[in-house]
Amino acid sequence: MKVSYKWLNEYIELAGFTAEELAEKMTRGGIEIDGVESRNKGVTGVVVGYVKSKEKHPDADKLNVCKVDVGTGEELQIVCGAKNVDAGQRVPVAVIGAVLPGDFKIKRAKLRGVESQGMICSAKELGLNDKLLPKDQQEGILVLPESTHIGAPIADVLGINDEVLELDLTPNRSDCLSMLGVAYEIGALTGREVRLPDTTVNHTSDKTENHVAVSISEADLCSHYSARYIKGVKIGPSPLWLQNRLMAAGVRPINNIVDVTNFVMLEYGQPLHAFDADLVPGGRIDVRLAREGETLVTLDDQERRLEPHMLVITDGKQPIALAGVMGGASTEVTEQTVNILLESAKFDGGTIRKTSRQLGLRSESSIRFEKEVDPARVIPALDRAAALMAELGSGLVLEGIVQVQAKATAPSSVAVSLDKINGYLGTELSDLEVKTIFGRLHFAYEYSDAGVFTVQVPTRRGDITRAVDLIEEVARLYGYDNIPTTPIHGDITPGALTKPQAIRRELRKRLTDAGLHEVVSYSFTGPERTKLFPSLAGGAKAVRLSMPMSEERSVLRTTLIAQLLETAAYNRNRKNESASLFEIGSVFHTDEEQLTHLPQEKHRFAALLTGNRTESQWNQKAVAVDFYDAKGILETVFSVLGVSGSVTYEAAQPEHFHPGRTAAVRIATAKGSEIIGYVGQLHPALQLDADLADTYVLEIGLDTLYELASSDIVYKSLPRYPAISRDIAVVVSQDVAAGDLTETAWSTAGELLESVKVFDVFTGEKLGAGKKSIALSLVYRHGERTLTDEEVSALHEQVVVKLEQSFAAELRK
Repeated sequence: MKVSYKWLNEYIELAGFTAEELAEKMTRGGIEIDGVESRNKGVTGVVVGYVKSKEKHPDADKLNVCKVDVGTGEELQIVCGAKNVDAGQRVPVAVIGAVLPGDFKIKRAKLRGVESQGMICSAKELGLNDKLLPKDQQEGILVLPESTHIGAPIADVLGINDEVLELDLTPNRSDCLSMLGVAYEIGALTGREVRLPDTTVNHTSDKTENHVAVSISEADLCSHYSARYIKGVKIGPSPLWLQNRLMAAGVRPINNIVDVTNFVMLEYGQPLHAFDADLVPGGRIDVRLAREGETLVTLDDQERRLEPHMLVITDGKQPIALAGVMGGASTEVTEQTVNILLESAKFDGGTIRKTSRQLGLRSESSIRFEKEVDPARVIPALDRAAALMAELGSGLVLEGIVQVQAKATAPSSVAVSLDKINGYLGTELSDLEVKTIFGRLHFAYEYSDAGVFTVQVPTRRGDITRAVDLIEEVARLYGYDNIPTTPIHGDITPGALTKPQAIRRELRKRLTDAGLHEVVSYSFTGPERTKLFPSLAGGAKAVRLSMPMSEERSVLRTTLIAQLLETAAYNRNRKNESASLFEIGSVFHTDEEQLTHLPQEKHRFAALLTGNRTESQWNQKAVAVDFYDAKGILETVFSVLGVSGSVTYEAAQPEHFHPGRTAAVRIATAKGSEIIGYVGQLHPALQLDADLADTYVLEIGLDTLYELASSDIVYKSLPRYPAISRDIAVVVSQDVAAGDLTETAWSTAGELLESVKVFDVFTGEKLGAGKKSIALSLVYRHGERTLTDEEVSALHEQVVVKLEQSFAAELRK
């Protein structure tokens, strides 16, 4: 928002404040000023001159010799090359000694042998932005109105002895998108009174209702629509004062009627629109949503395809304007316009914003409507504009306003106590000081004996809805610099990772150190992917997104392995056939078809191995990954977390895993035991579908491990007495697990058994069908003395007998 200092001075007395001081005060009060720009770019000594005559230069076809009166009593001879210079014009003249922008000094000169005593200037030479000038003034010299006083300083005539404040407004302060809003703000900061414009309308006896009819078909999107009728207007250029005001605000003047609507919009913050009334059949206005297939040619001569959610102004049949965004070309005010139908309305900001963005059409009007305009200014702005049109356009305003008000907006009431204000700000303000602040803000209030202010917030301040908003107003007007600094006190807790965070960080470090590559994949996936590995989801349903980016990313993932498969396939398609991947992330489960509660978010760890563990070299062959590589990753994780002794593995056949090369991971807890995941090879059909070699995957839940994990390190002293080892090979049925054998050995040998390991598994025809040989190495040791061979042999024999009894094991010799 650009605010002219001189224009602002019409609404509030600014004496005693320079533009820079005013900018500083506003910035400290919460309205940031990006900068203060002078409209005078260095013009001195330029006055208004009258071209008395024009003759061709004797030696140059493109030059003219002009006699110019600048009000000093003598004629100046000036050579001018502008095509549009002519006798009878009033023009800016830089006399001898004048200075133009860029420190260009005017001196006496001769052009092709003819003396020139000055320079007739164009707008660009005066430092004006020619893009903001009326189109007929953008080329050649600047031609001034006939009423301009000869000899008057051009800086006063064009109003460039002015400064413009550039406001950088936050979205909540849309009230300052108007001169009156800024005036109220400065009034609150300085305690000075605001002067409101005169909105008195002199009207004829003819009534507006005889020419205009208004209806609203979408009351939720247009709460108030009002119209006036001005007849007999004369379209022409606006007076210089109005053009100067608009150009200072960065708006290009067009004609007196359109300029008035822009002027009042900048003054009140209420956008208006003027229709050529004779082009609106019967003066019929209906506000409705666009229909499928409708189009509208807007004022920029672009045909816009309308969508059913777009609010339009119609003549009862066809759209004639995009509500709050831009008017239509069919009812544009032109030089032939005689009668004006003037609109002022309150449209829904969200609808205007959506329309503006979809069409890529952001106007000064839409900027204000999308931030919600003040409903109390709809009628005052309408009256102000009608009065100006009558004054500047020689029109006659008809009596009355035709309006439909679907919903009235009253000032909101917000309560806040004096204790709360002081408690929030750390101040000791008295009730009188707070009353003074509310008075400067023009907020009506009541103050109770209990020390509570009940404030009636005017509709122009739609940003104030809560007690904290009022406290903010008190703070900024009291002065942020006046609020005492209060040292922070209280217990300070040093920052640290939570236990789950620390565990995840440690696992990432250990796994990457071991050569695995971490993957970070989308939490969104496709519905088909959530059907994979249902055992990991525990039968839970996938959570569907309400606004997915695509069908492939329309649900939340229920397992991490599915994403790892995508990553492995992506790498294989790019000739990277060996991959060691892992991911630590969240999966999401719900038991509801229609989600009414937040889904369960569970932390998981997953890994995938495919291809070769080691690649072929001149001295070795390639070695493919196998089940035990995947299991080794799990053993590393459990070792890091200190829960290795609580974990066991069981043969399992979950869906989408290989039926003979998969194990369930079970962990002992205080309440018993539970399966926390699976490790195994992918089902051959799934491997084929993904075009992968033998691939091994694992996925476990981390939530239980968070509880059981321990960082305590248990140290043992080095053994002082020797150990005795015994090896045993037994033939058992194929379905006997080696873990069952080792567990039986532990329970039988008791404390004297230091370790038991499987060091060989053998199958073959010699053993018989359905048989296998498992070789165990057992180590015995006593902590306080040396064991004898007899003791170890007896204990070892008990182990052998127990294996024979429990598993029908036969010693292999």
